[in-house]
Amino acid sequence: MLKTIFSPIKIGNMEVKNRLVVPAMVMQMCNLDSTATERYIAFHEAKARGGWGLIITENYAVDPLGKSFPFIPGLWDDSQIESHSHLTGRVHKHGAKIVAQIFHAGRQTSSQLIGTAPLAPSPVPCAYVQELPHELTREEIHDIVEKFGDCAVRAKKAGFDGVEVHGAHGYLIAEFLSPYSNKRTDEYGGDVFGRTRFAREIIHNIKAKVGDDFPMLFRISADEFVPGGRTVADTACIAMLLEEAGVHALHVSVSVYGSLFTMAPPPAVPHAWITGMAEEIKKVVSIPVITVNRITDPLLAETTLVAGKADLVAIGRGSIADPDLPRKAQAGQFDDIIYCIGCRQGCQGRIVQNTFGTCMLNPMTGRECEWKVEAADKPGKVLVAGGGPGGAEAAIVAARRGHKVKLYEKSDRLGGQFWIASIPPAKGDIAGFIAWQRRQLEKLGVEVHLNSELTSALVEQEKPDAVIVATGSKPVMPGIKGIERANVACAIDVLAGKVFVGPRVVVIGGGQVGAETAHHLCNHGKVVTIVEAMDGIAVDEEPAVRFHMMEDLAKKQVQMFVNAPVVEINNEGVVAEVNGQRQVFATDSVVIACGMESVNDLAASLEGKVDRVITIGDAVKVRKAMEAIEEGYKAGMEV
Repeated sequence: MLKTIFSPIKIGNMEVKNRLVVPAMVMQMCNLDSTATERYIAFHEAKARGGWGLIITENYAVDPLGKSFPFIPGLWDDSQIESHSHLTGRVHKHGAKIVAQIFHAGRQTSSQLIGTAPLAPSPVPCAYVQELPHELTREEIHDIVEKFGDCAVRAKKAGFDGVEVHGAHGYLIAEFLSPYSNKRTDEYGGDVFGRTRFAREIIHNIKAKVGDDFPMLFRISADEFVPGGRTVADTACIAMLLEEAGVHALHVSVSVYGSLFTMAPPPAVPHAWITGMAEEIKKVVSIPVITVNRITDPLLAETTLVAGKADLVAIGRGSIADPDLPRKAQAGQFDDIIYCIGCRQGCQGRIVQNTFGTCMLNPMTGRECEWKVEAADKPGKVLVAGGGPGGAEAAIVAARRGHKVKLYEKSDRLGGQFWIASIPPAKGDIAGFIAWQRRQLEKLGVEVHLNSELTSALVEQEKPDAVIVATGSKPVMPGIKGIERANVACAIDVLAGKVFVGPRVVVIGGGQVGAETAHHLCNHGKVVTIVEAMDGIAVDEEPAVRFHMMEDLAKKQVQMFVNAPVVEINNEGVVAEVNGQRQVFATDSVVIACGMESVNDLAASLEGKVDRVITIGDAVKVRKAMEAIEEGYKAGMEV
């Protein structure tokens, strides 16, 4: 069934064993001097071991002034070669090919990071970075061209199988390619031929220094999704020029920083949504074309290739969620694959905090050199209270280590609040991870007791060696006058399908839960109003997820009121203070989404009764599933 993705292919003279590609993704795992760390090497080695055919490493800066993040790799100096040669050696042991993506950030960096004004073809600020860049002179352009070639030489010396020239995502080469950012009137601007001159000179320089037998890929944004930016039609012209210049493959992506939320989009964006763009580029070139973006499933990768839309498929965040995806797929173990849900919390959310990237669903990502799930020295009995994502993860890891594990969940299903989170629009992939956890629990022989609460008395009866408390949280019901009325329900019960609301709904609380509940209801035929006491809606939501959700809320004409504390709920509706005046919102149903509070009576009751009690997730402090799963994983390793 997966014959195409597991067939070999040649890129230049490099034969890749299959069509599955790990694309370059910034993960911030290198040293400040851009040399490779053991964390960086182990992260890529895990993917090579997992069966990926081609691994393209993140942004190797050709110049320190071209860095976009502090902890990305670089090959602008010979002293950096040795550390990265350890990376290529470790990857090659597992039969994978590895290519260094070489780049210059251009205007998409900051003076705070590089110590001077960002560089660009024209003095036009990036819409995201908001700094005035320095317009490159011809001499400076020539110097950067040479640096790309020199970087490629170092990549070859470090043992890489090729390079990928980064001409996508609004970085320097992309800035020259696009009329959105290139306003030059000299030989490096103007028409398509002028705007591609910088890229073509880089390609020629690299070839002159490393030879045509060293494969060169080129990453390009098919559509930039900004006013005045390139479209697929423009990119097709450029693709032909790049092939003529001598690149061996094209890697078709989209976006610039000005359209950032389409670059690594959230679940609101459909799966495989830009494969049609890769198909258009494939029509005009004879070299291999790689497609990417929201492809998470090997079956989807196979159909993409069978349909002739591309020659290889890059699965970026899917490789972060499960580096063993190819191996599992080839063995037919589809139900063992951890599928990316597009949450962006570990891979995107962490790197902007200048720490290394990881994955909400797979805490081992980025910690391959630190954590090991090893057999327990003395297997024992472990009880887990709570079947949410943290408790289930703790039970899975503890069982892998050889413990006899029993999990108790007081409701009728696993998943806890994470299952509730799968109900709103575009969140359905979350249910897939809960199903994955359930299957792992079954395969590992964990006794799962649903509709069963773990009590202190039951613990005394079972006499376990350790108890992991993952009892989660419950909704806060504020002291609003009239909250006990029959037409009032909490958001959790509405999302869980326990309460059916009327045609007009007022949601009290505009945080993540309230906004997502409103999003769910307005997409199911309800007229919805959100009333929030603070000054923003869904400010605790991941930014890209929030962007798409807020766009849809506006489209569905959801009314949103901020700085509007609710005074009471009465026969007329919901009464709130809006701009210093009382306003009544007529409604059929009222939904309360005023936050959550920890549930953790069990841990205190076990003091002195069990040798080891570990409390995790919302039972410690109300946060997100990412913290719960990570803490569950660690607890499983510690018991």
